[in-house]
Amino acid sequence: MADEETVPALPATSWAVLGLLSFGRELSGYDLKKWSDRSLGLFYWSPSFSQIYSELKRLEKAGYAGSRLVAPEAGPRDKRVYRITDEGLSAVRAWARTAPVDPPVLKHGPMLRLWLGHLLEPERMREVLAAHRDHAETMRLRAEADAADASADEAWAYPRLTLTWAERYYAAERDLADAMLADIERMGREAPGGDATGRDATAEQGGENPWR
Repeated sequence: MADEETVPALPATSWAVLGLLSFGRELSGYDLKKWSDRSLGLFYWSPSFSQIYSELKRLEKAGYAGSRLVAPEAGPRDKRVYRITDEGLSAVRAWARTAPVDPPVLKHGPMLRLWLGHLLEPERMREVLAAHRDHAETMRLRAEADAADASADEAWAYPRLTLTWAERYYAAERDLADAMLADIERMGREAPGGDATGRDATAEQGGENPWR
């Protein structure tokens, strides 16, 4: 059985795919992609089909997953389905319990544009934030719907919690975008000699460095 010493240094994608198999069902590569899009993709990332099949080969070679061909419900070709092995279940449990938990890394494109707002036209800055606001609301609704679907299966109790977390996260992103839009409007009203982004015309003409 796998333990902390014997669990190999597999990439995160391997553990994600093995984790999807840990719910005890036989899944095809297509099933794994669909499940990852509806769960992992909302709070971490969703591997591509090529990544999934590469990881399945790696997991089979390690003895953590097995596969078999089954007759399809429709179509002439058999399909291959995968199931986690006892050793694989032990390995992913050990990884979840003992591997260091990396803190989230914030890589926020709209925030980077906001940081460079003094270089943008006011309307462009509003467009960036409004688009982010719309995207966040779309993702929130998607997470809400997927969480509701997951409630039908008791095995998905914890994945459902992550979807609820995603729903709350995107709601917060939506609200932050609204707040930033309001802040920009207020900056424009309050900054003497500035425009609607709060830019000071003297700064654009070589005025004082704002970071000093």
